[in-house]
Amino acid sequence: MIELIPAIDIIGGQCVRLTKGDYDQKTVYRDSPAEVAKEFEQLGFKRLHVVDLDGAKSKHIVNAAVLSRITSETRLTVDFGGGIKTDGDIEQAFAAGASMVTVGSIAVTKPELFMLWLEKYGADRMILGADVRNGKISINGWKEDSAEDLLPFLRKYVDAGVRNVLCTEISKDGTLQGPAIDLYRRVMDEYPGLHLIASGGVSSKADIEALDAAGIPAVVFGKAIYEGRINLKELISPRNGQQE
Repeated sequence: MIELIPAIDIIGGQCVRLTKGDYDQKTVYRDSPAEVAKEFEQLGFKRLHVVDLDGAKSKHIVNAAVLSRITSETRLTVDFGGGIKTDGDIEQAFAAGASMVTVGSIAVTKPELFMLWLEKYGADRMILGADVRNGKISINGWKEDSAEDLLPFLRKYVDAGVRNVLCTEISKDGTLQGPAIDLYRRVMDEYPGLHLIASGGVSSKADIEALDAAGIPAVVFGKAIYEGRINLKELISPRNGQQE
């Protein structure tokens, strides 16, 4: 059964969502990300995806204090991304309570550093961020597109031991227009042992069921929650102990 991972994106200490990664298309939903995290925990979720959008834009972690509050006030397993560019950044993220970190841009611009982190912290604590626009990996808060094609990009890291990949189809992100199931299916066909986390476009329980039917191991979703498109109690309750 597909793993359900709600998302909290942070700008200025607030819980927000962007559309297609555009900082000019920002909607503020809540003032306290920690309170939102507590609500997810109370509903029965065990995992949480946290993105420091200020950090992604600034190229260094900005909202470590918010992360620390979330991890100290809940027992959620938190994966954190956004602005992790240096040894100091990744150490700060783990010190603030992140169980895992999502790293994307560095895997493109400084692959040797990513490999060092993978060796130092282990595959269980590292999530490779593979954010895709027009078939190319996007970096630096989706401000730039690299020359890297998705499947070959994944190949070198899967061969190096990466097991967790968060893949976002940027054209779908925040649009509530449905996930890029064909893209995720291609990834799983190529790398069947991968713990692939699909992200972008989820608008309904039916979208999650379609990802599950396609064999996608996990899904991150956010805007559909904040816009009231998904009833979280309805989503969680039939799963019994799956989120335990």
